[in-house]
Amino acid sequence: MEVLIIIALIVVAVGALAIMGQRKDPGARGSEPGHGDHILESDYQSGVGGGNVTRWTVPKDPQAYAKRFVPKGKAK
Repeated sequence: MEVLIIIALIVVAVGALAIMGQRKDPGARGSEPGHGDHILESDYQSGVGGGNVTRWTVPKDPQAYAKRFVPKGKAK
């Protein structure tokens, strides 16, 4: 019985290390400012023949990104 508990603890520890090892840098978020766009893609397949793919472009420049949130009729 004790051997099973030890084996279970080892399996849990190895699993936790594997999950933590997949993260590049858990403290870093976002991306560096720059020129051009990021291209994001969402791919959904229902499994019964339906689905869709959607693509978005997001500017790398923070000012261009912020301008997307200003209403179109808003004067400067």
